[in-house]
Amino acid sequence: PVILDYLASKTISKDLVVVSPDVGGVVRARAFAKKLSDAPLAIVDKRRQGHNLSEVMHLIGDVKGKVAIMVDDMIDTAGTITSGAALLKQEGAEAVYACCTHAVLSPPAIERLSGGIFEEVIVTNSILLPEDKCFPQLTVLSMANLVAETIWHVHRDGSVSSIFQ
Repeated sequence: PVILDYLASKTISKDLVVVSPDVGGVVRARAFAKKLSDAPLAIVDKRRQGHNLSEVMHLIGDVKGKVAIMVDDMIDTAGTITSGAALLKQEGAEAVYACCTHAVLSPPAIERLSGGIFEEVIVTNSILLPEDKCFPQLTVLSMANLVAETIWHVHRDGSVSSIFQ
C-alpha cells in the first residue's frame, strides 16, 4: 500500500504496464496492476544459473511506448531487476521504475541501480539503508503508518489482511 499510494501521487501520464521481473512474482504484479487502474501486465522470463546469477530469456507482454513499473519483494544484488529493465528498454519501454519492499542492496546493487537505466528506484524502509547505500534515483518510503495501522488492527482483534485490500 505504501508504494501504491506513492505511485498514485506521481500521476504518471504515460500508459503504464506493471512488470514482474520473474514468473514467481506474477501474483504480486497482477495485484499491483489491478490497483493501478487495471494496468496491463508483462512478465520477464528468466533462468537462474546459480545463487545471485540469472539470465533474462524473453518478455511476455507489450511494453513499447509505455512506462514500466517493475515490482519485486526484495532487491539484493539487483541483477535480476537490472537485466529485466534492460530488456524492457530494448523492447521499447519509455521509462522503467523499480519498486520493492525490502532493499538489501548487496554489492554491486548500488552501481547497477544508479547506472541510469531506472527513472526511479522506490523502496520502503523495512531495512535501514545507511547513507553509503543511497543514490540520486532512490526514493525511500516510510512504513511507519502501515506498521501502526497493523498494530491497531491486531489490538482490536481486527483483520490485518483488510489493510492490504
